[in-house]
Amino acid sequence: MTRLRVRDLACARGGVPVLSDVAFTLGQGRALILRGPNGSGKTTLLRTLAGLQPALRGTIDPGPEAVAYAGHADGLKGGLSVAANLTFWAGIFGTRDIAPALEAFDLTDLRERAAQNLSAGQKRRLGLARMVLTQRPVWIFDEPTVSLDTASVGLFARAVESHLAQGGAAIVATHIDLGLTADVLDIAQFRARAMDDPFATGVA
Repeated sequence: MTRLRVRDLACARGGVPVLSDVAFTLGQGRALILRGPNGSGKTTLLRTLAGLQPALRGTIDPGPEAVAYAGHADGLKGGLSVAANLTFWAGIFGTRDIAPALEAFDLTDLRERAAQNLSAGQKRRLGLARMVLTQRPVWIFDEPTVSLDTASVGLFARAVESHLAQGGAAIVATHIDLGLTADVLDIAQFRARAMDDPFATGVA
């Protein structure tokens, strides 16, 4: 079963095309690792797939309603406890039980602590834990292991593996080896050419 199919996709950053002719298919139970140097367009591609910015052209099937996205921001309310933050997200996605999210990211003992009093790594784990509550088949992550120690990286990898085992799919932009069985897509091959810029008047 195909979870995500991308065809002839072109993406822009700040109105300037950075990627063109992006195409891939992501199947049920599969993960895709995005590679590419800084500034190559990984974040732009992920935000486009998640529906946070429009594509210049191309198709993404299904649309953003199938996608849960975790970017660089953790999306937390500092004055709320760990449990209250997850309860908020559970309400957004129509989920009742936050226990699986707490357990997946080793947050159970921190459930009553205010988010603003967490360490950077704990905040990151809490931000990632909300993905467990989304009930979306496709998880997308942009550099998810920032601020995580080795043990927490392992928690993240196991959470993704569990999602895949339940028939989900995942796309992860990362520079480190997560130990996941995954396909690798180097987006450097999709770098936009000058002629892809609809505002270009010529090539120097």
